[in-house]
Amino acid sequence: MTAIKLNDTIASLGPVIQLAFVPQDFEACLDFWTRTMGAGPFTLMEHIRADSTHYLGEPTEIDMTAAIGYWGDMQIEIIKQHCDTPSIYKSWLDEGREGLHHVLIAVDEMQQALEVCYRAGARLLQHSTYRGGSAEVAYLDTGGGPGSMLELWQGDDPGRAFFASVREAARTWDGSNPIRRRS
Repeated sequence: MTAIKLNDTIASLGPVIQLAFVPQDFEACLDFWTRTMGAGPFTLMEHIRADSTHYLGEPTEIDMTAAIGYWGDMQIEIIKQHCDTPSIYKSWLDEGREGLHHVLIAVDEMQQALEVCYRAGARLLQHSTYRGGSAEVAYLDTGGGPGSMLELWQGDDPGRAFFASVREAARTWDGSNPIRRRS
């Protein structure tokens, strides 16, 4: 058997920093992660809209809410789509699925990261840009079954600062006020 060249795999892009869920019941999922698992506090980013989104190569507009919190050093994201337009979130829910939706890897250069994923056999499902293109996300099907969707995130300074503030809030969290709205 030939040795695997790790620099040719998705693992070469960096560590997974987030576990993300698209539940049938958003509030129950938040309750589970805060009360049962002790993750938090979660910051709600309500009615997020990208500058541009393509799902399966076609333009789409998605209205969604994301709750971001930390469980130790692992970021947890819980997503709720408010509209009925085609997306990776809607197709997941339409299939009646639950559990882990995707994992996230932060990358420095999106195109280079996408090329690594394509060589590994992954297929682009959805791509979005934010803040005039300064931040990008790409969701890929890695073909490995449930929980194998990958999100690549090329952040910008505001995005990195937001993640850092949520992580800092988790370090000093005393369990009170588990859900906070982003101001």
